[in-house]
Amino acid sequence: MDAELFPRPRAQIAPGAVHLPDWLDADRQRELLAACREWARPPAGLRTVHTPGGGTMTARQVCLGWHWYPYGYARTVVDGDGAPVKPFPDRLGELGRQAVRDALGEETPSYDIALINFYDADARMGMHRDSDEQSDAPVVSLSLGDTCVFRFGNTESRARPYTDVELRSGDLFVFGGPSRLAYHGVPKVYPGTAPAELGLTGRLNVTLRVSGR
Repeated sequence: MDAELFPRPRAQIAPGAVHLPDWLDADRQRELLAACREWARPPAGLRTVHTPGGGTMTARQVCLGWHWYPYGYARTVVDGDGAPVKPFPDRLGELGRQAVRDALGEETPSYDIALINFYDADARMGMHRDSDEQSDAPVVSLSLGDTCVFRFGNTESRARPYTDVELRSGDLFVFGGPSRLAYHGVPKVYPGTAPAELGLTGRLNVTLRVSGR
């Protein structure tokens, strides 16, 4: 909704996993969206990801710093146009470090990976773990556009127990420590819920990681 009687409070979803609603104000959302649109242009732009088993991810993706593909990293888009991956910008690194300070009160190594996923109305993300990095630094997740259900689970399996969190445009979610390898996914996106002034149809998720490479 456009206005709420009470602001949404920050919430610890699990040990080391924190949701900070409305962390990005409207101006920073617009700035990040404009940057994402530039990063999504070819070469090394937005692509459809195919899994080794022959499946296709419904959320499309562009990477910065290191190119992620199932299940590894490369310096070129090995499963796409073969172009060198776009560089990781310093401003995203500082954004990631500030996010961890605000969410967990910790200092982290320099972030050097961004995975940017675009969800249209029908896109989903199955339960998975971010386990291809060689670092246990917290993962930073920023949401732009449509609201989604973010399912945050446990470290043992894709099954219950898990917690469903509503992520709206501007929200921050950070998970590290004992929750760093928790399974998580996006079972639902709510079309048409993006702030009108943002000018985005769909949802963008900007995920920042430390490669340890």
